[in-house]
Amino acid sequence: MRDPLFLNEEQVREHLHMDELIPAMEKALIDFSAGKVTQPVRSVITVDPPGGFFGLMPARTPEGLGLKIVTFYTSNAKLGIPTHMATIFLVDPVTGAPLVVMDGRLITEMRTAAVSAAATKLLAPPDAKVLAILGSGVQARSHVEALRLVRSFEEIRVWSPTRGNAEQFAKEIGGKATSAEEAVHGADVVVTVTNSKMSILRGAWLKPGCHVNAVGACRPDWRELDDEAMQNVVFVDSREAALKESGDVILSGANIYAELGEAFAGKVPPRTNETTIFKSLGMAVEDIESALLVHRSVTRSKS
Repeated sequence: MRDPLFLNEEQVREHLHMDELIPAMEKALIDFSAGKVTQPVRSVITVDPPGGFFGLMPARTPEGLGLKIVTFYTSNAKLGIPTHMATIFLVDPVTGAPLVVMDGRLITEMRTAAVSAAATKLLAPPDAKVLAILGSGVQARSHVEALRLVRSFEEIRVWSPTRGNAEQFAKEIGGKATSAEEAVHGADVVVTVTNSKMSILRGAWLKPGCHVNAVGACRPDWRELDDEAMQNVVFVDSREAALKESGDVILSGANIYAELGEAFAGKVPPRTNETTIFKSLGMAVEDIESALLVHRSVTRSKS
């Protein structure tokens, strides 16, 4: 029995690639919605003060078995350190022997954007040209990278609660900083990646037939989208998780049309001619499958 590997963030970055991650996330969601994954809804402990969250996310997938431990402290932004930090632990599904312990911060960042990209590839207008990003943190950056792989955007508009952050982010990606309403108006794809606890996106702003990736608001009393926005065709990664964790779904009383994995598998029509909302919460199956990609790549490079 070999000693487990230990991989830091830079080692993970070397072995994880967005173009491979997007189809892997599509497969992971198909497996989840087909009942091939054992995954309890994440267990969360509130750490107050300072107002942080400590989450445990285990999963058994068709190919892997493991656990992610994740922390979420919004107050870290003022300290100049990541608001999300994580560690992923994989074991051999056959023997239970430890395989690898790896940094999970980058995986969380990349797999979240990869899932949004997979959703955008399926649900957004094929000729989408205008992207609106509400938010300017690491998820905003990762989403721009991922979404550019599935659509050819001619214009990217950015809004952030802090104008200076929006302007800096817009400069980095060749976009334009503007108000939230101006960013969203006429956009073909909209991404919300903020720490907002109240709705920042109004349904009245949405272009008919556009697609929204709603990524923030991961608590049952937080939201990014108003009731009108949530009256559109709503997809989720997990029905069970959305009804427990998503303030956007719970507080609006939204009707969940389908899990994304059901649409990927062709079990329900994607309704791409309508306005679609993908409410993303993030799941352990996504982390385990991402970590497996890294572990396989490291193993190949050592052989």
